[in-house]
Amino acid sequence: MLNIKSTATKARDSLISQKVATLPPSGIRKFFDLLSSVEDVISLSIGEPDFVTPWHVREAGIYSLEKGYTMYTSNSGMPELRQELAHYLELRYGVSYHPEHEILITTGSSEGLDLALRAIINPGDEVIIPDPCYVAYPADIILAGGVPILVPTNEENNFVIRATDIEARITKQTKAILIGYPANPTGAIMPKKEADAIAALAKKHDLLVISDEIYARLVYGVEHICFPSLPGMKERTILTSGFSKSHAMTGWRIGYVAAEHRFIQALTKIHQYTMLSAPTMAQMAAIDALRNGEVEVERMVQEYNRRRRLMVKRLNEIGLSCFEPKGAFYAFPSIKATGMNSEEFAEKLLVEEEVAVVPGTAFGPCGEGFVRCCYATSLPDIEEALRRMGRFIRKSGLNTA
Repeated sequence: MLNIKSTATKARDSLISQKVATLPPSGIRKFFDLLSSVEDVISLSIGEPDFVTPWHVREAGIYSLEKGYTMYTSNSGMPELRQELAHYLELRYGVSYHPEHEILITTGSSEGLDLALRAIINPGDEVIIPDPCYVAYPADIILAGGVPILVPTNEENNFVIRATDIEARITKQTKAILIGYPANPTGAIMPKKEADAIAALAKKHDLLVISDEIYARLVYGVEHICFPSLPGMKERTILTSGFSKSHAMTGWRIGYVAAEHRFIQALTKIHQYTMLSAPTMAQMAAIDALRNGEVEVERMVQEYNRRRRLMVKRLNEIGLSCFEPKGAFYAFPSIKATGMNSEEFAEKLLVEEEVAVVPGTAFGPCGEGFVRCCYATSLPDIEEALRRMGRFIRKSGLNTA
């Protein structure tokens, strides 16, 4: 019977793509399975704004439904939205895109990232990424037929990927560098000096850069470096972004890609066979967000900044050293002083104190010894979560001030 069962299992497994079968599940999955079994949790784990989409943006979506704007749009997206995005990118970052030929509206920035990788990768091409990084980067590269090459980053360098470390890993198979700053999970930002060095490296080795800038508006006391705005980089950069984080529009699933026409043409071929077009009502809402949403964006950034300062201060006070994140809405404290590994710390904190954080290892090997704490939740919840974390640290035997 055992042999029969084994044979049957192998036969069933053969029906699944080998690429998918061997793809490791998200490192977050196990943790969230555990999270679902604990009640009354204060969650610092979900990377989602706690703000509701501004009313006037919601109203624009409602209006589109009331008026019956429920049909497909152009594969590329509504011309009005692409025009607004072209104006926005030029006004804010000084980079010029033709709205008809160089902007593609996608179903969230996640689709844009997937399209970008599938459009450029041939089997065996290598794509360089930072470690730690957003969980989708290595998976999307693998699913596109490529090979992710991880470049370690560390707390001493504020988790910024360095050009010298990238160059040491460039081979004949290297096709692109994929970066995401401000960064998930660390909150790191890309300094101008390092961005210039990476740009020079891309030119020297004739590489593409995919720049995931979904957190571009969430920066604190610094200027965001829009990578294609660097001299000579528009022609070799694919920019992906969206409205989820900046405008509290996660559920609307609306994003975009900006790049030279040859890249947008390639991405659109895939997009038109898979997604067809982004939701019409979400596109209408996004138009309003760009035209009328700046006040709310700035208000949300100010509130995130208040929470950020409190979280970093309290984490350091309770004995979890934390460098100062300058972007996104994450802190990435070290838990090495507790003697626990990242997964053990997160699981015990959840069970014993009902506070959810994400193990740093969910984002790559260099995440060991850290956890991700999201401050996109209410200030009272953050304060209570940190109080519980302090109690947990004291119980663990770590001496704190």
